[in-house]
Amino acid sequence: MFGMSVFQSVLERLKAEQQNEPGDENVSEQALRHGTAAMPRGFIVDTSPAITAFDAVQRAYSELAPAESTQPPVMPDYLKRTSLAEIAAELALEEQETAVTLAAKRRRFAAANHPDRLPAEFRANATIRMKLANMLIDEAGRRPPSDNRSK
Repeated sequence: MFGMSVFQSVLERLKAEQQNEPGDENVSEQALRHGTAAMPRGFIVDTSPAITAFDAVQRAYSELAPAESTQPPVMPDYLKRTSLAEIAAELALEEQETAVTLAAKRRRFAAANHPDRLPAEFRANATIRMKLANMLIDEAGRRPPSDNRSK
């Protein structure tokens, strides 16, 4: 070890340790291949159990995932109703609606009908329904509140 650089002496020491440990040829080959031969064993992490665990999790996830349906989705009946009268009936707007109740009705309607939440096949009908509902709610919000004293 005298007359060698520090690096060379570390390599010689590691080679000597590896020769004393039979059965670790695969580890030493991997260490040389990955450039980790000069590192102490505590710093080298064997990831093969982690990869195996990851594969097991991935397999379990794919087994639990729902099977993809080959049948096209069926449009719900409510999405087929696209007339102004039908949307108005669904919203059930009244004269005494406040800005708060109108906003709540808009959110509730959008939760079931917003095009971004539906499959692509249904988006055209959902867009029409949302446009009509927004128009009706906006119109109801512009109406002056009815004065109950005049009756």
